[in-house]
Amino acid sequence: MAQQLLMPKATAVWLVDNTALSFDQIAQFCKLHPLEVKAIADGESSQGIKGLDPVATGQLSREEISTAESNPEHKLKLSDPKVRVPEAKRKGPRYTPVSKRQDRPNAILWLVRNHPELKDAQISRLVGTTKSTIEQIRNRTHWNAANLTPMDPVTLGLCTQIDLDLEVERAAKNRVPTAEDQQDSMLLSARETETAESAEESGEKEIDADAVFAKLSSMKRTETDDEDDGNS
Repeated sequence: MAQQLLMPKATAVWLVDNTALSFDQIAQFCKLHPLEVKAIADGESSQGIKGLDPVATGQLSREEISTAESNPEHKLKLSDPKVRVPEAKRKGPRYTPVSKRQDRPNAILWLVRNHPELKDAQISRLVGTTKSTIEQIRNRTHWNAANLTPMDPVTLGLCTQIDLDLEVERAAKNRVPTAEDQQDSMLLSARETETAESAEESGEKEIDADAVFAKLSSMKRTETDDEDDGNS
């Protein structure tokens, strides 16, 4: 990883104010355009910027400055850093402790069943697995498919609830509405609504009529029974 100058504009301000370097030399060292350095020297673009001493920060030596001042063709070079900063690791699948790796297939099965909207890449980020393993579990071709039990990856400690909720929310935003969703969300026309209401009302009327006839029949039977009892 190539070393980079810290705060190039602030460094340029300091070099303009404290050295006899040319605009081209300062521009080359600070990765600026010579016109920007000229504007700094004229006070047009450096207002409010405090100069940063590259010697104090260990990015430039006094000897290097002196050499460049005596030779306008000399290009300034950054000093070797005294402390090596380790290069940032590239983001990859989540690291899973060895003790919990045996639980990953169970967690994948749980995610596949409970959150089918999640993509393979999202499941991979959550539990630290490969797409091929996810496909095998989806298709039930995994070597241990018969013995797998769905288990919540949060409970297993493979991911946090916040991470899971975030991935589920992302999947929900990116999900394309299905035909069933569109049908459920579709409003009925006025005619269809009136027809449905009429059907419900007629059904209620029929039920009420049946109840009335049943009540009348019951009353007639009761009267007939009473007459029979009186005749006897």
